[in-house]
Amino acid sequence: MRHLNLWESRAADCLMLSFEATFDGVAPIEDELGLIFDSLEEGAGEWMPDVVAGKYERKYSRGAVWKAFEEKRSERTATVGFYRTQVPALDMTLRIRFPPLPSGLGVSVYINSLSLFAAEAVCGRFVEMVRAWALRYPTAYASAHSMADDQLSGAPSFGRDDETAHRDGFDKVYDLYWLNVFGPKLVESVGRERMLSTPAHLVEELPNGSVLLVLRPTAADFASDEARAAQARAHVHLRPDLDFDTVLRTLRERSTALAPVEPRFHPDVAPFLSRMPDEFAISERQQKIAELNAFRPPEPEEWLPAALPSDVENRERVLTSYGDLSEGLVAALHTKVPSIMDETAESLTDLDFYFWRENFPERYTRELIDSHTAPALGAYLGGILVRRLGGTWVLRAKMEESQVRVGKRVWLPFLRARRYMQSRQSLLEYSLTQFIYEAERYRP
Repeated sequence: MRHLNLWESRAADCLMLSFEATFDGVAPIEDELGLIFDSLEEGAGEWMPDVVAGKYERKYSRGAVWKAFEEKRSERTATVGFYRTQVPALDMTLRIRFPPLPSGLGVSVYINSLSLFAAEAVCGRFVEMVRAWALRYPTAYASAHSMADDQLSGAPSFGRDDETAHRDGFDKVYDLYWLNVFGPKLVESVGRERMLSTPAHLVEELPNGSVLLVLRPTAADFASDEARAAQARAHVHLRPDLDFDTVLRTLRERSTALAPVEPRFHPDVAPFLSRMPDEFAISERQQKIAELNAFRPPEPEEWLPAALPSDVENRERVLTSYGDLSEGLVAALHTKVPSIMDETAESLTDLDFYFWRENFPERYTRELIDSHTAPALGAYLGGILVRRLGGTWVLRAKMEESQVRVGKRVWLPFLRARRYMQSRQSLLEYSLTQFIYEAERYRP
């Protein structure tokens, strides 16, 4: 079965649940994990998985779940995925550890529709599901919140080095999220009475000593000023050493960072820049859009008002060498940039994005770029000026001086390619997309 890939578009914020707990790794897995799926089937509703992925993907059923665990179980671990074939996209993973490792289970859930959790009924069912899990499987700490805001909070390290963060885990209330389950140890470190008097929508002491705390009736409005004030009040209540105004200011800054920014990219580079924001963490995306909105590439200077006279003796041999260079580029990149074979303006935009995403100028050696990539790119770019814009080659013995006449200007594709390949920033400042659009304005 083909499921939706939640990470493919990466365009929207998600509700994220992280739940790590202990369980009896010796008992039959069907007995130990049955409640996970009882609660899931009762509470998931609109985001219920319909695909189970073990070695193979199957339609969700309890039998398919146990079959997947059989397929994925090794001596010490097993990991099974759960997905959806229709929106909202879901990425849910259940990981379990068996003896001789310390027995444990981990559930991570990403639901690609934070707006779904603007409904109290949906949020209520979600809370009931997590409550059932926390009652059955002891956890030190679990949380559910906006994925973007979770990233901005500094989780999971919160400024600690990796070794310390791995050793200590969530050993104090570093931040507070929409839904929180505090294990007994964390409750006692805060003070049970203090924990139970937290100003929040729901504070419930569970029979196993854990405390379930839900800040607000719904998760989707976490960035509103009202929600941020509630979050700050609860956090400072649990951490009297913190200052309310400072915490609230930080939370408001996070909301500002996540506020939608309308793309207003420079039109000559918009086809290229519009692809870039999704390559950043969702918490950084709006800031990147604002930065790209402000970006103004310099006007192309790789042109002359009049052609330098050709000084090559064998025109056909030179053109053949340029063709070989261009074909070599196509052969090297056609699987990564399939449109390169079309030799169009869109092909150049795809190349811009590929080279930027790969950080090509800084990832590969300068010798390779200067002797192979840049010349091949210049030949390819010149070929598009000829074939798509009706240009004519004016060849020079020095490759970088070779020109393509388009209308009243002659263009220098090899010079553009060399400047383009200097750094990752130069890919933006000397993009192939902008160059072809500028040249197109002078097409007769």
